[in-house]
Amino acid sequence: MSSWRTLLLRIGNKCPEYGGSADVKEHIETCYGVVRRELEHSAGDISNFLIECAEGLPHKIPLLGTVIGLLNLENEDFVKGIVETTQTRFQEALDSGNCDRIRVLMRFLTALMCSKVLQPASLAVVFETLLSSAATTVDEEKGNPSWQARGDFFVTCILSCLPWGGSELAEQVPEEMERVMVGVEAYLSIRSHNADTGLSFFEEDDDLSAGEKDFLEDLWDRIKFLSSNGWKADSVPRPHLAFEAQLVGGKAHEFGPINAPEQPEPLSQLSGVTYGREKHNAELRYPQRIRRLNIFPTGKNEDMQPVDRFIVEEYLLDVLLFLNGCRKECASNMVGLPVPFRYEYLMAETLFAQLLLLPQPPFRPLYYTLVIMDLCKALPGAFPAVVAGAVRALFEKIADLDMECRNRLILWFSHHLSNFQFIWPWEEWAYVLDLPKWAPQRVFVQEVLEREVRLSYWEKIKQSIENTPALEELLPPKGSPNFKYSVEDGREKTEYHAISAELSNKVKGRATAREVITWIEETVLPAHGFESTLSVIVQTLLDIGSKSFTHLITVLERYGQVITRLCPDLDNQILLIAEVSSYWENSTQMTALAIDRMMGYRLLSNLAIIKWVFSPPNIEQFHISDRPWEILGNAISKTYNRMSDLRKEVVSLKKNVLVAEEAAARAKAELDAAESKLTLMNGEPVMGDNPVKMKRLKSHADKAKEEEESVRDSLDAKEALLARATVENEELFLALYKNFSNVLKERLPDASKAQTLRDLKSSTQADEMAVDTDQPSTMEVDDENGGTKKSQSNGESGSSNVYNIGEKEQWCLSTLGYIKSFSRQYASEVWSHIEKLDAEVLTQDVHPLFRRAVYSGLRRPIIELASE
Repeated sequence: MSSWRTLLLRIGNKCPEYGGSADVKEHIETCYGVVRRELEHSAGDISNFLIECAEGLPHKIPLLGTVIGLLNLENEDFVKGIVETTQTRFQEALDSGNCDRIRVLMRFLTALMCSKVLQPASLAVVFETLLSSAATTVDEEKGNPSWQARGDFFVTCILSCLPWGGSELAEQVPEEMERVMVGVEAYLSIRSHNADTGLSFFEEDDDLSAGEKDFLEDLWDRIKFLSSNGWKADSVPRPHLAFEAQLVGGKAHEFGPINAPEQPEPLSQLSGVTYGREKHNAELRYPQRIRRLNIFPTGKNEDMQPVDRFIVEEYLLDVLLFLNGCRKECASNMVGLPVPFRYEYLMAETLFAQLLLLPQPPFRPLYYTLVIMDLCKALPGAFPAVVAGAVRALFEKIADLDMECRNRLILWFSHHLSNFQFIWPWEEWAYVLDLPKWAPQRVFVQEVLEREVRLSYWEKIKQSIENTPALEELLPPKGSPNFKYSVEDGREKTEYHAISAELSNKVKGRATAREVITWIEETVLPAHGFESTLSVIVQTLLDIGSKSFTHLITVLERYGQVITRLCPDLDNQILLIAEVSSYWENSTQMTALAIDRMMGYRLLSNLAIIKWVFSPPNIEQFHISDRPWEILGNAISKTYNRMSDLRKEVVSLKKNVLVAEEAAARAKAELDAAESKLTLMNGEPVMGDNPVKMKRLKSHADKAKEEEESVRDSLDAKEALLARATVENEELFLALYKNFSNVLKERLPDASKAQTLRDLKSSTQADEMAVDTDQPSTMEVDDENGGTKKSQSNGESGSSNVYNIGEKEQWCLSTLGYIKSFSRQYASEVWSHIEKLDAEVLTQDVHPLFRRAVYSGLRRPIIELASE
């Protein structure tokens, strides 16, 4: 890498390229000197690289902006080119809806304005253009209020620029700045309050967040406080001030006009379904980037202005976003942010907020696991203790944590411990053994230990809890198979043992699937009946494939036809799943894997899996084990992924059809042109080109036409598959929600007694299953904006062995939590079938708690629920 590239990348870092110095002014001077000398040879490369650095390292934008400002003194045309290129990229980002690029380039423009490269009035015009677009979007007459997410995003981008350039704008163009501030105030007055319904980290009733400020309202308060404080933010470096005397001599360039994206189509009818579906699509396109998870007391973060928290969160999320492929660089940049205060606690809160972000985090949870691990190694004296404190705090609130967040926390924590030799002070949590088996804290410890066993082996995990041997009670069984027809351990042999042994010999002898099927149909089935035959055949095949995952795959590939012949319909497939579960009853992991692979090979249908999950033995585990939920989640996920793949293939084939059509049209045009051409043959003019050329062109045209027809046939086939998959998908979600509704109807209290989750929790006080306590305790849960509010801890705390929610109520709470989770995770699919669900499942007589769970997961407007 050339030296000027390295200097631009490393600017602001304490590194060898800058002689180990941390002086920002010295960095800028050194970088500017080298880049200026290279301009004559590499102007184009430098221009592009500067913009790429600004987009990829946004926390260094003030430094890069100052370097560009100094270059503007030497070469105005070069810098004018940077401004023009930025304008082009910004317009492209607006047109394509690239949220991250829009936000970062707006901050870059602000830094250029501070360095006298961009005219302040031009930046104000950009702000006013986006403000006008946002206001039009939420206008009920001219716009489409369901797309408020886009308007909120534009206003958030404007406000997020002000810590970097508010002082200069207020000083240099006060009237324009005042118009922007008034415009933001006006927008906030006409938009709707954006409640976090369905996306809160903690399970709360939908109406609890109605009176709280949403993210944009909170950010506006922080910006107003910053304005009243003279726009002074400690977390924003202002390196241009050290060069102000020089920078004022540069020419400030105009920023070309930009066009806001076209407004979404107005709603033809303002029905709840149409509004909700549009709102969902808008939030997918313009998601809210920051959702705060206030784990620690406010005193843990050093003295910060209200806006400092937002700025540091921006820095951290930018680093996570743009350095996601470079773990070490990511951790290094996260610990070296340009702020004058310590922020380990805020960094931990931001990372956990992203890990648990709903509906889904920007990256796979594994990425956050690796970053947290690297930060623990980069800051060994501080960060491990902060992470441990976060785990303890979340563990105390685990009863209120959203079900999906709870599962992600289990997966992260077990993986995190596996990177640190499974060391944890388990004695602190030994009291969970005194809690009922359905208490969330006890279930959390149980599931973490089960996941640890998957990542290691049973004896190792038993050794890791040797200081608290009583917790061995929560370890899963050793994962050995439960083979009914084993001849070991001196078991009595039966005729079924002989059949099992004969099948094993056939498999070892490489008998074909057809030969095995013939043997079963002619010999085994007539003599022993279907259920016994199914049991011995399936158990034996599973036992042959039990040595490893590869063995299982081999058996299913080679003898899958045998299973298909035995279990062609839904009822028989349910019996098949029961045999798999029985064989692997000691291993949740292998049960889930075997069922997942069988579904992958089309030996099982998703409807059979749903029906089995909602069978009585599994229903009784809904609140005490993740086993049925993991299997159900895998089935829905695999179905969803098939649909997604088919949709992508159809889109790709449609593009290929267009390409093939164009190629065929060109080939036909060339042939027609050649055929219409006059050619002399033996001195006589004849129609048509040279015969050899004509033959070649005709062959080419025929092949192009055949290719077009082939691609069209492929498209027709894929569209047929997609149509069939869409019908199956609808059946899947109808079956899922009907089963949920039915099992809840049997267990939920009467609707007149339980309209909300709080009612459900309080109903346990009169229930005999509840543990008697003097009064329910409460705990403080941090809200979105850093305040605290009271939340029911349900009698569970870090030092208490009391849990006063009854088993029946906890079963309902857990099941409702998973309904909300599935609805949220697959909201796009559910919305596509919502009319059918409304007609057949979400009817007037459905229990209000079930309806609330579905609506909450879909973020379906509560006003629609009330109107019904």
